[in-house]
Amino acid sequence: MDLKLSEEQEMIKTQARDFLEAEYAFEVAKAVDFTDDAFSAEHWQKAADMGWPGLGIPEQYGGTGGNFLDLGVLYEELGRAAFLSPLFSSAVLCASAIMEGGTEEQKNALLPAIARGERKLALAFTEPDYGWDPDKVRLGATAKDGGFVLNGTKVFVHDAAPADQILCVARTNKGEKAEEGITLFLVDKETPGLSTRILKGEEILWEHIYEVAFNSVEVPKSSVLGEVDKGWAVLSPTFLKSIPVLCAYMVGGFQKVYDLSIDHCRTRIQFGVLIGTFQRVQDRAIEIVNGLDASRLLTYEALWKLDVGKSGIDGAISLAKAITSEKYYQACDESHDIHAGTGVDMGYPLYLYTKMARSLFYYLGDPHYHKRKLGDMMEEGLLKWGESE
Repeated sequence: MDLKLSEEQEMIKTQARDFLEAEYAFEVAKAVDFTDDAFSAEHWQKAADMGWPGLGIPEQYGGTGGNFLDLGVLYEELGRAAFLSPLFSSAVLCASAIMEGGTEEQKNALLPAIARGERKLALAFTEPDYGWDPDKVRLGATAKDGGFVLNGTKVFVHDAAPADQILCVARTNKGEKAEEGITLFLVDKETPGLSTRILKGEEILWEHIYEVAFNSVEVPKSSVLGEVDKGWAVLSPTFLKSIPVLCAYMVGGFQKVYDLSIDHCRTRIQFGVLIGTFQRVQDRAIEIVNGLDASRLLTYEALWKLDVGKSGIDGAISLAKAITSEKYYQACDESHDIHAGTGVDMGYPLYLYTKMARSLFYYLGDPHYHKRKLGDMMEEGLLKWGESE
């Protein structure tokens, strides 16, 4: 595996970092974070003008046809700046679902608009009985007059406020297996009966997480993405392709937490000496950098395997998500120990990355979920401990 960036990837990285440092400094990120929907139309338009929403979309559908490593480079820079936008939800997660399961007509109608940033989508999957397995999908969709009626509630939906459409995962039938009878619906946000609200509370740390309620929402059959009852066959590969990109975003935030911690060690004086000379402070810094190195390596290995079509990709992706989620979360704890009171000052950047680490810990599966998947793969003989290519 060669992790050296290509000339094009260096350009992506440089363009993104220059823009974000010039126009999305911490003060801007904090201001966006405190808006009702954690969204800046101005910065979204500038991101669209630079082609970011279209990076992972094929050229034939209006994108630039970048590969997964290209996306990883961009999203690492976005995570480093804590860039808040529906970019991942719309241009990676939902766009991947459309590319995976949409008809040619749907692809031609939706993907160019997503690539231009003109249409924003959000995925509504999780419900009050939280989880990312197919058996957790219980929101019902019943047939009526050639269309469907949706009833139920989705929770912890990212980017629902700025989205124009919701990609709703619903159950149209009960099959013998949990993955049977799942259907995907593209629902306009303004459809009667659909409502959204911000989730608040002690455990809700990321301001762009929402509840989306469907109260007798009527949708035409044309709103179905892919085939009725076969939505899981679309979602499963969509999640696999999207998770490493999300991990790259977390790695970028992780890098910023490390940078903040080391800068603080080198400048903060306590008892007449730099705190970086204290052994327990050094221990925490070492834990952070070790976790960062592991997370970056596993993330880029998964992205690389997606690009070259290597075997064992399921295991590589679950391992990347499990380790990156866990170590990023822990690194924020270690960094708060290093920073002490400074770390909880909301005029200082660390709080924003701590919120990010807590919320993305669970998104698309927490470490326990992915470690269980790894265990299942090993038990079934699909993955061997220490296996590599």
